[in-house]
Amino acid sequence: MTQAVPAAAAPSAAAGIYRIALGVEYKGSRYRGFQRQRAGVPSIQESLEKALAKVAGGAPVALSCAGRTDAMVHASGQVVHFDTPVVRTMHSWVMGANMNLPGDISVTWAQEMPKHFDARFSAMARRYRYVIYNDSIRPAHLAEEVTWNHRPLDIERMREAARCLVGTHDFNAFRASQCQAKSPIKTVHHLQVIEQGRFIVLDVRANAFLHHMVRNIAGVLMTIGAGERPVEWAQQVLEARSRHEGGVTAHPYGLYLVRVEYPEEFQLPERYLGPHFLSGLVDVAG
Repeated sequence: MTQAVPAAAAPSAAAGIYRIALGVEYKGSRYRGFQRQRAGVPSIQESLEKALAKVAGGAPVALSCAGRTDAMVHASGQVVHFDTPVVRTMHSWVMGANMNLPGDISVTWAQEMPKHFDARFSAMARRYRYVIYNDSIRPAHLAEEVTWNHRPLDIERMREAARCLVGTHDFNAFRASQCQAKSPIKTVHHLQVIEQGRFIVLDVRANAFLHHMVRNIAGVLMTIGAGERPVEWAQQVLEARSRHEGGVTAHPYGLYLVRVEYPEEFQLPERYLGPHFLSGLVDVAG
């Protein structure tokens, strides 16, 4: 049976190779990150490629992703792409993959794309949410999906400190020592601190992120919110441009890649901003 090919995908399909983009969400707690690892080390990429290969009738599948999330980091809006000569409906890619994936990884949509689309390099912005559970007692539920902070956090102090990080800056003080990015200069479009019950959510959107950048921002803001450093410390860390001045890197459990933004020409589907348990959170940042 011949499947109709959307006009936007014609350059890819004309050569008999189809470029497919997928939306993916996952709980990263038991994985060593998105990227494929050495044999025996679980990764999101390996699980997805194995599941998709089964849908493709055994043909190998090699994925590229929008963001190589670290060990134990989650996603509700990851985007990946792969090339394949195998013809399947978009519904078949989604449902077939999910039938063969473990319960902590789901494909949420599939769309055929033109050859020049790249999940990583076509992205214009990425958005993360860092979820803090602020209570004196550790939570029994969501224990690996939020970061528990037992110290009472002053959200207004955190909001005030966050303001200096918005804009284009040298974020060298907020990146991991092993970060391979060529430049530490990034543009943070917004950094909102949102309170919902016992949850405090850091919602940050930028053109790109450095390795551990969001977790290091979270560590600084929580330290200020706990009253252990003055509000001005965030500005001092930024201006120091040295990781040694940046305090503790926050735990990975509360970090979610929630959206990747692309040029309008690609018209990728958009679901609600995750994670699921915060589906009622007001999207104050837009």
